[in-house]
Amino acid sequence: MALIFLIRHGLTAQTGRILYGRTPGIELDHRGHAQARDLALRLAPVRITALYSSPLERCVQTVEPLAAAAGLSVRERSELLEMDAGDWTGRSLASLRRKKAWAEVQRSPSTFRFPGGDEDFAAAQARVVGEILRIAARHPRGRIGVATHGDLVRIALAHLLGTPLDSFQRIVVDTAAVSVLHVASGRGHVLLMNDTGGLERFGRAPAPPWESAPAPKVRG
Repeated sequence: MALIFLIRHGLTAQTGRILYGRTPGIELDHRGHAQARDLALRLAPVRITALYSSPLERCVQTVEPLAAAAGLSVRERSELLEMDAGDWTGRSLASLRRKKAWAEVQRSPSTFRFPGGDEDFAAAQARVVGEILRIAARHPRGRIGVATHGDLVRIALAHLLGTPLDSFQRIVVDTAAVSVLHVASGRGHVLLMNDTGGLERFGRAPAPPWESAPAPKVRG
């Protein structure tokens, strides 16, 4: 039995504003680094035995404090990369929502491929689920942290829950949230979803939890 702690990366200055896809060089902002430090504290009692991550900076940085605390190295895997957003890379989400194709992403993603992208959502789902199962098989008695991207977490959870891919947008995964999977004999069970360490966020005015407010502007 392997326990997989599936982690979405922390906040960046562009989270909820820009569709950055596989753009390199996008790092956590001060809020994301605080989330990463809190993540290490939240997972301290678990005693993680191995760590894997998407190679993109925002994912690696999210688990670096956890790696340091646990005395582990972060193993980067291309199979955990974000989807290629193709021609939409770097576009604001506000502008993309005005496109007719945006409705297809929301309502029937199983048939959608980003214009100029290299895979559709079904292929991305097979990629990330396959990697999770391989990691679990490599550590059959382990407690493994796996850091990746919001959509990849959601489509992996959809597969394990038996939810149609076209309905994966109904699954909410916040930044730096942890979802826990039990994997044995090539099969996974979802034990916990979208844990952020507390319920405080529900005491604020409701807002889409998968999108953050813009980072405050720095004067000077």
